[in-house]
Amino acid sequence: MRKKIICINDGKLSEFKLHSIWLRERLNGSEFIDQNNLQRLYEPSLLDDNLLINTHSVDENILNVEFSDGAKGSYNIDDLYNDIKNIDVIPEKKLWDINNHNLEIFDNNKIFENDDELIKMLKVFYQYGYVIIKNTKAEENEVINFAEKLGPVRSTNFGKLFNVVSKPNPNDLAYTALELTSHSDNPYRKPVPGIQLLHCIANESTGGDSSLVDGFSLANFLKQNQPEFYEVLTKTNVTFKFTDIDTILVDEAKLIELDHYNNFRQIRFSGRLDYVPLLDENNLDLYYKARKYMFKLCNSDDFKIKFRLSKGMIAMFDNLRLLHGRTKFDPNTGFRHLQGCYIDHDVTEGKLRKLLKS
Repeated sequence: MRKKIICINDGKLSEFKLHSIWLRERLNGSEFIDQNNLQRLYEPSLLDDNLLINTHSVDENILNVEFSDGAKGSYNIDDLYNDIKNIDVIPEKKLWDINNHNLEIFDNNKIFENDDELIKMLKVFYQYGYVIIKNTKAEENEVINFAEKLGPVRSTNFGKLFNVVSKPNPNDLAYTALELTSHSDNPYRKPVPGIQLLHCIANESTGGDSSLVDGFSLANFLKQNQPEFYEVLTKTNVTFKFTDIDTILVDEAKLIELDHYNNFRQIRFSGRLDYVPLLDENNLDLYYKARKYMFKLCNSDDFKIKFRLSKGMIAMFDNLRLLHGRTKFDPNTGFRHLQGCYIDHDVTEGKLRKLLKS
């Protein structure tokens, strides 16, 4: 009997009702999709609204279907299940246990010579939001060379490459010797750069130690322990603004952004760049208390890991998830020079998916 909806009574698909058009537009034979780029060779919006399933059968882990428009094909049941459940090969985030957390360090001499090591590095990056790479050349432009082995570098008004050194009349406080408390980079951009890489060419001065804070763990703590603060920080739009001689960049966002499932998506925190709108007194009082509490958390040893970038090391971290900072340093005691660049999550996700499929 022809049907628009079918149910498979065994295996992973038993709990789901499979719609005819939903299945039809997932046919992957050469007559339906280009085998080089996997793009459809037809417009699915033009499929018959009354499309039916003439026959279907299950052979071990394969679902075979024939449709009323004459199209037919087979599906791997595991693939259909992963599609329905939105299961991705990108690892899920892991909360940090700050008391038992060792730095995630990988050797540059190994990760590009062995796909298994590169896969491990990228998986750890998505689980914890960062990796440290050792044994790179302590030379200018090496951070670009490293990044481009993963994929394209994103340019900004700071350039494709930026130098983190103390200099006169800087257009950003990063280019001073001042302490930088835990913050997001470029929260005023549309979109915010996803991944930052910082490469140490020299770190000979007193001070200038680095730190990272997991915004995912911080948001989870707020949700569990300070729900009122969590709510105001996830619902209040804040203006972030950057100004220099050449440009003015502005964006509005929440300090903690949730996705459409109300799960953590992104943190934006930079107290030297944010301006909350004029809300009523009670809401402003609550917001300022919540922001102060959040500031204390993200600069406390309960959430922060501290380390020193040594010559030839790269810190690669998720700028949408992690906050980063550094201690004040004294340029008179030695030279400190980091070079940085940005890449997008498309780069690392695309690389990992391709490696796992190979």
